[in-house]
Amino acid sequence: MRLATWNVNSVRARHERLLAWLAAHQPDVLCLQELKVADPSFPLDELRAAGYEAAIHGQKTYNGVAILSRTPLGEVERGLADDVDDPQARLISARVQGLRVISAYVPNGAVVGSEKWAYKLAWLQRLRRHLERRFARTEPLLLCGDFNVAPEDRDVANPAAWAGSVLTHAEARVALAELLSFGLVDAFRLKRPEPGLYSWWDYRMLGFPKNDGLRIDHVFTTPTLAGRVSAASIDRNERKGKQPSDHAPVIVELTD
Repeated sequence: MRLATWNVNSVRARHERLLAWLAAHQPDVLCLQELKVADPSFPLDELRAAGYEAAIHGQKTYNGVAILSRTPLGEVERGLADDVDDPQARLISARVQGLRVISAYVPNGAVVGSEKWAYKLAWLQRLRRHLERRFARTEPLLLCGDFNVAPEDRDVANPAAWAGSVLTHAEARVALAELLSFGLVDAFRLKRPEPGLYSWWDYRMLGFPKNDGLRIDHVFTTPTLAGRVSAASIDRNERKGKQPSDHAPVIVELTD
């Protein structure tokens, strides 16, 4: 299985790029984040014509997540299903080829100490509780998406410049580590331990030409699947060209 995760930063703006990327790479499963469209505006017909079914949890203008699959999607669930009144569309899961796949868009946090920062930390805690309620650690599960956290300094091109930011702050890293303590493994790092690999570059200040990036898009898996991870990569080329997303797709290969 070839699985990828990609924050497209508006499926409407990246519509043609998405279809072209699917045709070129033909992933079995693609998790999308930051759709920025409500469900009726999602390009479902074009994706079906390209050979993909889709489970969508959209939101007009903001957020939105989806899972695309070349095979049928079952047991689709949207949101964190807790007692918090939260209208933001940030989580969707489905069963694909016997695996539970989750597409997540973790809040950015805006500014450390702000209300949005508190929401980010609380959202990660809610996701951890959601995993505890819904899934067993032994279940073959893939948690994919834009987590807006670079786990270590090797995931940051210029750690000193980003120190204390919402993407590298110690509290955010602790919150992510607590999430992973559910029993999740960083699938990308199983095959690519070296520094210098990034999935996001700021549009501003020539972030991409300078390769001033961070690895904030991740594929996490339960140990049941860790042994099946055979390869991992980041499609840096998708960050090039006209009107790219500021994120690049992260790809993980699983053996049967």
